[in-house]
Amino acid sequence: MINVTQTYLPPIEEYRSFLQRAWDAKWLTNRGQLVKELEEKLIAYLGVDNLTLTTNGTLPLQIAIKAMELKGEIITTPFSYVATTSSIVWENCKPVFVDIHPDYLTIDETLIEAAITNDTSAILATHVFGNPCNVEVIEQIARKHNLKVIYDAAHCFGVNYKGKSIFDYGDVSTCSFHATKIFHTGEGGCWITNNKELHHKIYYHHNFGHKNQEEFLGLGTNAKMSELQAAMGLAVFGHLDEIFKGRKEVVGFYDEYLKDSPVRKLKIRENTEWNYHYYPVIFDTEEELLKVKEILNSQQIFPRRYFYPSLNTLPYLKEQKCEISESISKRILCLPLYVGLDKRIVENISKTISNG
Repeated sequence: MINVTQTYLPPIEEYRSFLQRAWDAKWLTNRGQLVKELEEKLIAYLGVDNLTLTTNGTLPLQIAIKAMELKGEIITTPFSYVATTSSIVWENCKPVFVDIHPDYLTIDETLIEAAITNDTSAILATHVFGNPCNVEVIEQIARKHNLKVIYDAAHCFGVNYKGKSIFDYGDVSTCSFHATKIFHTGEGGCWITNNKELHHKIYYHHNFGHKNQEEFLGLGTNAKMSELQAAMGLAVFGHLDEIFKGRKEVVGFYDEYLKDSPVRKLKIRENTEWNYHYYPVIFDTEEELLKVKEILNSQQIFPRRYFYPSLNTLPYLKEQKCEISESISKRILCLPLYVGLDKRIVENISKTISNG
């Protein structure tokens, strides 16, 4: 079975060696030595100022909204994983959708200002498949209208834009360390912010609001990463060069085999050091996509319709029209991509797509 992705598993002996440290310390949660060590390694590797690990990649979005006391409307993208929108709704705010750029697939920054009202408090945009939004224009708009900016950077581990981490942009960036991601902790995530005061506020929000064992700074929830998750992260961390190299190789195979194919590929924004996280292709019609998907599924190959459906059509929301996102979400397919994927399988997938 060839799935759209495959979890990278480090040698189990390496994972056990980190687990042994947790066993020896008899400390499995509440920010043990492994969590702190992994945070330090990630801060140095990514070149960011503040990063805190969390138990998943969704809670940082919710907590960021809570910590910045956002109310009313939040402008966002309809083309993302559902967590982007559900986090807004969960925190009792209203998502206002702005359509996407047809090539970059990120929020169309030229449409944002027209969507701003007196009730707008923030922009929550997604760097889609690791492809950066137009962060400069979004920052200008946010400053002009006194709005906060959150980036859902779930797919962005290792992405650099204009020479620095994409996590450096916005008031807060969040990332996912789910098992399907380039760098993972089995299940996990983090937030990053350059604002020390905001970092402090999000930090106590993620730990029940604790100041210490007997005092509280404010409202909180439980979003802490465990030592078991951090052990996996530390084991995976030592293999990042291998992971990036392997994914780049598979992307190169697809590029070679699909160069004359009628499908359209993602356009990576200029000045971006991309991370080879996903390989999406866009068909001319949904019918063509479904036909190819059915053929591949019959061969036990399972690409994914990602992202589908367009989030502006979610059943618990009042529908807002976003024609480009709705069209692309019906015609886009993410192809299998992971370290060690056989070149012959890539060739077979590509031929199936090209032959329709």
